[in-house]
Order: sequence, then structure tokens, then C-alpha cells
Amino acid sequence: MQGDAIVHVVDDDLAVRQSLSFLLASDGFPVRLHESASQFLDNVREAPTGCIITDVRMPGIDGIEFLRGLAMRGFSLPVIVMTGHADVSLAVEAMKEGAVDFIEKPFDDELLLAAVRSALDRHQRKTQREAQGIDILVRLKSLSEREKQVLDRLVEGKANKVIAHELGISPRTVEIYRANVMTKMRAASLPELVRFALLVGDGAPEIAARRRERPT
Repeated sequence: MQGDAIVHVVDDDLAVRQSLSFLLASDGFPVRLHESASQFLDNVREAPTGCIITDVRMPGIDGIEFLRGLAMRGFSLPVIVMTGHADVSLAVEAMKEGAVDFIEKPFDDELLLAAVRSALDRHQRKTQREAQGIDILVRLKSLSEREKQVLDRLVEGKANKVIAHELGISPRTVEIYRANVMTKMRAASLPELVRFALLVGDGAPEIAARRRERPT
């Protein structure tokens, strides 16, 4: 299991909720049941962890509107949509609205469990990437303005001599700034440094902004 990850089951059918609760709990997943999409949206205030299993056809807020409601609140946890055989078009629409998978009823238990595992793994990887991005942004903010200028040009693939010419400093001074950047960014190599910068956006927000502002 991934830490505090919870499988949220959202379905207006009590029998379905109970059946899924038993199946998921028997496989070791923490489960929380919601009898409607509106109940989930009303009661869950902070961005939850884990994943959601929801029916595409529900009274009130249906599965498609539910996905839109989640997006409006900034909830990015993966959603698995349950559909009937005649709901393929709705399943496609749900995927367009952000659902990561859909399961046709009646579904095989192992197929559903595999979909849940995949969704939780996806959410964990996304959370880890976001945490790493925040850490890299903190490192980026520790750089001096000159170090950021050097990093900007390293990300663009420029050689030390070219950077030295553009900044009006010596190649040796560029080497010193480059070493400082590597140390502060905790990068073991230039490819890793570039990967760090690209991980947090288009060469990192500050870098991208300076690139747009620089005259060509």
C-alpha cells in the first residue's frame, strides 16, 4: 500500500458499495464509501490521496459532472469509471474529462483490483514527481542571479566559452559559477542538472521567463 492512500467508492447503489468495499478490503485496500458524488464533493474538503471508483450513471451529479467537479477543486487523484455495456460513449467522454480507466459491468474482480493498483501507482509517482519538483525549485531559488544566468545557458546547451562571451566574463569564471550551480542544485552531472531544470517546467519558471525577455 502507498502510505495514506484510500480507495474512494462513489456509487448510489448500496449493494455495489458494499460489494466493492468487501472486495477491496479483502485485498488490503483502505476504503471509504460515498453514496453520491455530491456527498463526496461536500464532505471531502482537502485534496485526498489514493483513487476514486465511481459509476458513470448516478442521480444528481453523474460521473462526467463529478469528474469536472473534481477538476474545479484541483483534486488530481486518478478516477476509475464503472460503466454498463451500453455506456461506451460515456466512458470515452469520461476519459476525455480525466478518468484514467473504465471498467465495464459486470467486471472481473481481478481486473478491477489490477486497475486500482495501477491507479494508486500512478498517483504515487505523480506525488513523488511533484515533491521532487518543489525541492528542485527550492534549490533553484538558492542560486545567485549570475548563477541562474549560467544555468540558463547550460540548459540551452551552450559551451563555457560561449557563456563567457555572452556574459562578459572569463571562461575560468564560468567554470567557477558552473561548479557552484552543480553543488547548490545537488547535480552529479550536467545531464542531471538539465533534467532537474526541465523537471520543474520549461527549463524552470525563472529560466523560461528570462529566456522570453532576452532579446534575440
